[in-house]
Amino acid sequence: MMLVVVLLHGTIAPLLPGQLPLFLVSGVMIIVGLSVFLMGVDLGMVPFGQRLGSSLIRKQNLALILIVAFCIGFAIALAEPMCMLFAGQVSNVAPAVDKSQLLRMTYTGVGIFLLIAAARTVFGWSLRWVLIISYTALFIACGFMDAGFVGLAFDGGGVSTGPITVPFVIAVGLGMAAATRKKESADNSFGMAAIASIGPAAALAVMGLVSTASVGSVAYEAAPYVEMPILARCLGLLPEVAMEIFMALSPIFISLLIFQALLLKLPAQQVIRMITGLVYTFIGLVIFMLGVKSGFMLAGESLGNALGGTAGGLVLIPVGLILGAVVVCAEPAVWVLTAQVEEVSGGHIKRSIMFTVLSLSVAIAVCLGMVRVVFGFSIWWLLLPGYALALVFTKFCPPLFTGIAFDSGSVCTGPMAGTVVLALTLGGAAAVGGNPAVDGFGMVAMIALAPPIAIQLLGMLFQYKKKQAMNSTTTTGTAQ
Repeated sequence: MMLVVVLLHGTIAPLLPGQLPLFLVSGVMIIVGLSVFLMGVDLGMVPFGQRLGSSLIRKQNLALILIVAFCIGFAIALAEPMCMLFAGQVSNVAPAVDKSQLLRMTYTGVGIFLLIAAARTVFGWSLRWVLIISYTALFIACGFMDAGFVGLAFDGGGVSTGPITVPFVIAVGLGMAAATRKKESADNSFGMAAIASIGPAAALAVMGLVSTASVGSVAYEAAPYVEMPILARCLGLLPEVAMEIFMALSPIFISLLIFQALLLKLPAQQVIRMITGLVYTFIGLVIFMLGVKSGFMLAGESLGNALGGTAGGLVLIPVGLILGAVVVCAEPAVWVLTAQVEEVSGGHIKRSIMFTVLSLSVAIAVCLGMVRVVFGFSIWWLLLPGYALALVFTKFCPPLFTGIAFDSGSVCTGPMAGTVVLALTLGGAAAVGGNPAVDGFGMVAMIALAPPIAIQLLGMLFQYKKKQAMNSTTTTGTAQ
């Protein structure tokens, strides 16, 4: 990703003075932060989430399960730094939208739909029908609100499942599914993050229905870029970023202590290991988000402005294709999910295959999103047929792959998609003469849509190959 930006800077889209070295330093910080973050997730958040999920199921108390699921969903969304980051971007581009109300609706939406996801695991509801009913209701609601809210609502659903939310929620889902001890528990292992991500989109759709504000009613003006030394910029952002991440992880730490005392009762050694993991997660996320905020977002918006003014903005389309292919590898939660998928599938679904499919699908999605930015057509022309196709595929795809597919849509819309790609899209929309509040929002939604289609295609291919192998074995046995 850094190489792509350097090549663009040296050719058709030069960055502003001082931005390239700042971008490169930020890239190194992101690499270091991602490494430490993933180590912390393995040590702390994933084991805590799995044990919490399995302990809740073993209690066999439906009211307790649902109450805890809602509280966890609300607290995790409150803890998710991407929610605050997205609300800030919305406030800058569409100041008519109430930032506080947007955040409250997002937190509540995650809580309600995580409750629904928990109920689905307990009662064994089909993930397919939960998704079909939820998305049908969501699209019907979107049909009656301000057109500018559509992309904003779906983007809100995407960014709310960020680097903190996804690993924890998926781990809870794995723990709950394993504790049910049903033959279909493997099929129910995934899908919780997918359902949770519908919540903010539905909540923001409700907000759009009752709001009298128009998303694109105020002209967008980019914040001026101020050149300053790299160290000074990073140190200036450090207190703000550290406090954001501290506040983000505090609910998880407090939850760990409460559930350890009342429910988990794990040995002291395991608790210390989890707390150590949370410390690593904190350090990694601070470094990672500091890199994102100090250089990557600035470079994204500058690139969007420069590319949007070149060849009528058409250059945005191939650049979107390239960035979409590489942005997946920079998302922290993607690494966590692919490892969990490989483990749950017994090694049948390789991490390398998952990365390849996700990269190709997101590349196409970002490319199509840039086509929309350049030509200014409605997001409906992409989202409606795309989700219709994804939901039709649930009829023919193995249930395990359906859960993985929709969860993958949630994990691909993390810090990179919500900062660099979205910033580049907003800058590009402004440069081509469009309204960023209307034409820019929706890119994260496109990224979230790509994996449900691509991974389910992979699942149908996997099923076809498996049937072929079984038929071949049967034919050989009959001949003998």
